[in-house]
Amino acid sequence: MRKFVIALLVVVLASCSYMPWGKKKDEDPAKTAKKTDSSSTAQKKPARGEPEEMKEPELGDIKVIDGVEYIYTRNRKYMLTPYEPPYVWVRKDQYAPGIGEALSFSVGGSGPSKKERDELERRIAKLEEELKKKGINPQMAYPTQMGYIPVGLGYMPGLISFEYPSPKMKRRIVVLPVTDNTNYRSEGLGELATKRLISRLESTGTVICVDPNTLNVRGSYFDAANGKKMNDDFGIQAILKTTLSDVYTSSSKIEGKDEKETSFAMSKLAIDVFNTETGKTMKQLSGRNPISLSREKGDLSSEKAKIKAIDLAIEMIAEDVLKTVLSIDWHSRVASVDGTKVYINAGRLSGLEKGRVLEVYAPGEEVIDPRTRQPLGRKKGAYKGELEIVELFGVDASWAKTNKGGSFSSTDLVYVK
Repeated sequence: MRKFVIALLVVVLASCSYMPWGKKKDEDPAKTAKKTDSSSTAQKKPARGEPEEMKEPELGDIKVIDGVEYIYTRNRKYMLTPYEPPYVWVRKDQYAPGIGEALSFSVGGSGPSKKERDELERRIAKLEEELKKKGINPQMAYPTQMGYIPVGLGYMPGLISFEYPSPKMKRRIVVLPVTDNTNYRSEGLGELATKRLISRLESTGTVICVDPNTLNVRGSYFDAANGKKMNDDFGIQAILKTTLSDVYTSSSKIEGKDEKETSFAMSKLAIDVFNTETGKTMKQLSGRNPISLSREKGDLSSEKAKIKAIDLAIEMIAEDVLKTVLSIDWHSRVASVDGTKVYINAGRLSGLEKGRVLEVYAPGEEVIDPRTRQPLGRKKGAYKGELEIVELFGVDASWAKTNKGGSFSSTDLVYVK
């Protein structure tokens, strides 16, 4: 009897699924799947206080930080400097297409389509509208001095930006004929490079390239006495000595296919910047072109690639050349005095305008570093007064009236106030 009761209890306990401690019935599979999905979704959501997963930015994306707009673009230093990222955020008001982007738009590339440009403008307008609703005005950086280097063969100009003393005043420089140290002297690459370099520098609107044949210099242009004479008499502030070397080409053609010959070229350009005031070399610069960007195809592809390589080498070095030259403060000279009129050997071409006020100083003394024995430059002499430009005439001349001071002479120097 006892065994029968025990067996009965076991059967009852095994079948009691309705009891609180018993196993619940299986739920509907569809409901189970739905709960599983919702639970996994809940797990994917970040906990409160944790940052949400950031979406990878795309080329052309724009974001706003403290009211300043930034655009996601290619890093211009990526191919030139180790450990640089390929893409960076750049302030929208300081953004300009790089060489590679400019080339891709013109050499076989089409650039952004109208649809893409419209989309970008729409996104910018939307961001500005959101900022206005929040009471935040988009900030704009103070514009720096701008210059454009026109590059040859149809590709777009590269934008350079920097600040320099005496803005809007053009420095007078001498670009000596380029020394051709290549194996292609018979092709006149040195003369071509000279014309290209002068054209690029002058097109920035920041320098005037003076023909060295008009200066009647005897001896070396890099002689300290000749440099001082050019500085005092003609206002020449720098001399560029340029050397072209290491020009090589490579051409290939796929046999058995109706393909035209493809050529690449490389070149090296070295420029010494000579300061006529100190009689010393300010900086020695050199640049090589990116070989991949010199690609040319078809007839005369080798010659075209060499020209493009020279253009690109100049492009790589031009900004540093201009920064060096424009770091020298602008000055000019009093040409003569006729009664109340003071004639100045600088005018419209140099950047002077009617009403511009100039300060007049006597020639100062040269300052020498006592330890290095190297000239540091010439300080301003005695202050003589102020002049105001009344009229611009000739190619590059003007006359001014006296606002303050007097007793001006033809050796006095004028500076922008």
